Amino acid sequence: MRENDVGSILSRREVLRRGALLCACFPLVELSSPFALTRASAPAGAPVPANSSAQKTGQYTFAAADEALLEDLEQANFQFFWDQTNPKTGISRDRCNVKTPGENNLGSIASTGFGLTALCIGAKRGYVPHAEAQKRALDALLFLWKKLPNHRGFFYHWADINTGERLWDSEVSSIDTSILLCGVLTCREYFFGEVGEVAAEIFDRVDWTWLSEDTQVLPHGWTPESGFLPYRWDNYSEMMMMYLMGLGSGSHPLPTQAWDAWKRTVFEYDDIRYIGSFAPLFIHQYSQAWFDFRDKRDRYADYFQNSIIATDVHRRFCIDLAGRFPDYSDDLWGITASDSVRGYVVWGGPPETGPIDGTVVPAAAGGSLPFLPEAAIRVLRTMKDRYGQHSWCRYGFVDAFNPLTNWYDTDVIGIDTGITMLMAENVRDGFVWNTFMNCPEARRGMERAGFTPYQPSATPVTQTMGPALSPGLQLGRVE
Repeated sequence: MRENDVGSILSRREVLRRGALLCACFPLVELSSPFALTRASAPAGAPVPANSSAQKTGQYTFAAADEALLEDLEQANFQFFWDQTNPKTGISRDRCNVKTPGENNLGSIASTGFGLTALCIGAKRGYVPHAEAQKRALDALLFLWKKLPNHRGFFYHWADINTGERLWDSEVSSIDTSILLCGVLTCREYFFGEVGEVAAEIFDRVDWTWLSEDTQVLPHGWTPESGFLPYRWDNYSEMMMMYLMGLGSGSHPLPTQAWDAWKRTVFEYDDIRYIGSFAPLFIHQYSQAWFDFRDKRDRYADYFQNSIIATDVHRRFCIDLAGRFPDYSDDLWGITASDSVRGYVVWGGPPETGPIDGTVVPAAAGGSLPFLPEAAIRVLRTMKDRYGQHSWCRYGFVDAFNPLTNWYDTDVIGIDTGITMLMAENVRDGFVWNTFMNCPEARRGMERAGFTPYQPSATPVTQTMGPALSPGLQLGRVE
């Protein structure tokens, strides 16, 4: 949730829902059957085509300077979670001001999920001693298990980093709990021992059947004051992780029908079709930070390839805005929910959403590294080399900046820092994917959802995604 400019509290998803009503572009179709996805080369005169994806291993051979940049970025991102997490509770701050540090007790359980995963990365890369990271993980999980308020195993969105007390009358959040659980399970698979035992207790306590008691389309959350929120996770978005973990639960599993209950809506831009939503770019990133969708598909899609296409569409969209905002180019693009000169905004596209003004968001490219390695690292290099005097700080990039107006954010936000760090780690060696997918719950969830391995076409022109829905419907470039 974010606080708007009149002081009321809105969930991030409520902001997105309201923003969708203002969009001028509408989806083509809602998929309820299998389809084929093809990805074709760009026509003459199109922007420079982006590299397609990371190799299957998760590795990508970057130039030495770019590899050094990613190492600096990951280490700086890790430092955010090390510094901005209470070591006694394990709760990470939602954000911090890097220009004027102050006391801020607002913790985010989503940020905490990224922070728990960061402990594994930090220990593996030697940013801190393994024993210190393991102790931090154990202390955090013990607090989550024994002290942090929860309802049926689901946690409140916002919590005091020092006490765990619920803040802002926030909801018990299904998606933020899911991000937290991804971090919990990653710690279990990396640290083992007592960490693993406590992590298993935390995960098994989550009652997915309560969340789905009268619906297969899961609600956004619940409050003790008013019960379930009226909004549902009924469209493609970052929520895939939630459904998959629920399906994989050994204690309170979701029914398999839940995976088929949400809509997969096809959008079209520049004659390219892809599954999307009226939401920023991060929806194509978050689930794929932990779940490894590469070379797998369900009866509907290969979601990794879909994210490649959706990310490349977003890159083209930004370049197409260059006539209005000349800072956008193939070297500098990326708009997703972030801070702005007006405060926190949900913006991006296509379709164009929010008061776009030339601001760029480093997490847009950072979270896209596994999908478009060459294009994304080129953007990050531009941000560091050309604007680093003001865009770079102790914790990596500030959340957003606008080269046209010389506005640079003073804050770093945990979830944006986290998605950048995890995706940088994945594109370098697949560590988060490989660790998390050791979880039997993750594998079982994907199996129950109907995922099967397959070999995508090796040609860069066409990527076949599944059996055809109808002779005329494909995703990718429309010929």
